[in-house]
Amino acid sequence: MTLGPLTEEEGAIRESFRLLRRSRDSMRELLTPDAILSMGMSGDFEIAIEEGATHVRVGTALFGSRP
Repeated sequence: MTLGPLTEEEGAIRESFRLLRRSRDSMRELLTPDAILSMGMSGDFEIAIEEGATHVRVGTALFGSRP
């Protein structure tokens, strides 16, 4: 599981997600075949999905944020 960096720079966000996906891929033989990639939140879930996320957290998109 990872959260992208707190930045609006798409390249930095995308690279953090790629790093986790590559790590999972390189350890696939040690993990269960269906190892999930939980990454991304409401503000960057589209990038996370493009980079291979199998699970995302979108609570703010669904419920809003606290004042």
